[in-house]
Formats: sequence, C-alpha cells, structure tokens
Amino acid sequence: MNAYHLFQEYIQLQHKIDEFYHELAVRQGLSDSALLVLWSLEELGEGCTQTGICRQFALTKQTVHSSVQKLSKDGLLSLRPGPGREVRVYPTEAGRALIREKVIPLKKAEEAASQRMGEAELASMLRLTQTWFSLFQEEAASILKNPKQ
Repeated sequence: MNAYHLFQEYIQLQHKIDEFYHELAVRQGLSDSALLVLWSLEELGEGCTQTGICRQFALTKQTVHSSVQKLSKDGLLSLRPGPGREVRVYPTEAGRALIREKVIPLKKAEEAASQRMGEAELASMLRLTQTWFSLFQEEAASILKNPKQ
C-alpha cells in the first residue's frame, strides 16, 4: 500500500470519529453544534464568548450563533453583553444540569480513552498530524495564491 492510500485510511478514520461524536450527540438528545457549544462552556468556562466557542472547535460564526440562540430560547443559556460587541454566554441552572448529565460523561470517556492510550502515543499522533498538515499547507500554497479559475 502506498503513502497516499494510507493517508486515505487515516481520513476515513477521521470521518468515523466524526460520525461517532454525531451518534453520541444524538443519543444525548442534542444536535452536534449544541453538544459542542455546551462542551465549550465546560472547557472555556462560563462567560466565554461566541468567538471563543468558534475557535474551540473550528465552527462557523453562523453555526455557533444559531445554536446559542436555540439553546437560549430553550432556557439553557443566557446571553449578557461584554466589552464592545462581545456577547458572553452563560449556562442557566437547567444548562448546568444538562452539561453535568450529558457533556461531562462524554468528556470523561474521552479523557479515559486518552489516559489508556498514553502520553507518548498521543504526543506522537499529534506530532505526526502536525507534520502532515504543515506539508499539505506547503503543497497547497500555490492553490491559495492563484485566484479562482
């Protein structure tokens, strides 16, 4: 098997991981974006911004905004103005309960799997993925320089 075919297997595995997270969200009664917004609140802390949530999981502004608005409408989040145009996101009591019930168990499963894999293997996985991404950026640089055809 050549290097490109091995890479395609890696990409397929990434898709399977994404699908598994989707299945977990559905089983928790959440949309993918709602799960990630609530997860971000757990990771970044209460009062984080929508921009911070976007950066946490590389989500679009529209995706985060729509999800935050729906969660707010459902009584799970409250929005408060921050400096400038920033809006701070806070879970309500119902939102905190949902995070405890639905998000924290998933986060703990992710952490346990990481612990079982081990620091050295995870460091290698991260280093290799960073190396590939850097090489891909170099190879695709000319595509970014050329205007749309």
